[in-house]
Amino acid sequence: MRRTGPFRLPKPTADHFAALAESILYQQLAGAAAAAIHGRFVALFNGALSPTAVLAFRPQKLRAVGLSRNKVASIRDLAAKVADGTVPLDRVGRLSDEEIITRLSVVRGIGPWTAKMFLIFQLRRLDVWPVEDYGVRQGYSLVYGLRRLLTPKQLEIKGERFRPYRTVAAWYCWRAVHEARRKRQ
Repeated sequence: MRRTGPFRLPKPTADHFAALAESILYQQLAGAAAAAIHGRFVALFNGALSPTAVLAFRPQKLRAVGLSRNKVASIRDLAAKVADGTVPLDRVGRLSDEEIITRLSVVRGIGPWTAKMFLIFQLRRLDVWPVEDYGVRQGYSLVYGLRRLLTPKQLEIKGERFRPYRTVAAWYCWRAVHEARRKRQ
């Protein structure tokens, strides 16, 4: 904690839909490629990215800016579920963490990990413990000098002691991984 400084999260995206669309676009892509595709995707909408706007575009138009078929299907599913109220982004902040994870996980391409990242980085919830995250698992092992990574189930139990600030603990686990990489370089 002394080396990495105080806990701080980046400023969230102004729009929840845009944040989730970006999460989908960045999944399983290298940073530079994802950023380029995301930039072209956002440019399609001239500053008016919305579920309605996404649904108005033909899938081929979305594919033309670099989205895979799966990403097009996921983005369109998100747009449809926001539009029909299945995913209530206008009042999402009032829902419990568990309800948000459940609601978001019905969207193709969004699972518990993506939902938890949304809780942390978009909604800035302080008691989220993303045990599925490899970086959190690796960082926990580094901080506590463990030879093996804990399973998500084991880490879930270990995280109880950090309540109600498990997000802060996760952030320091991520920082531990960055510090270890920096030392190796």
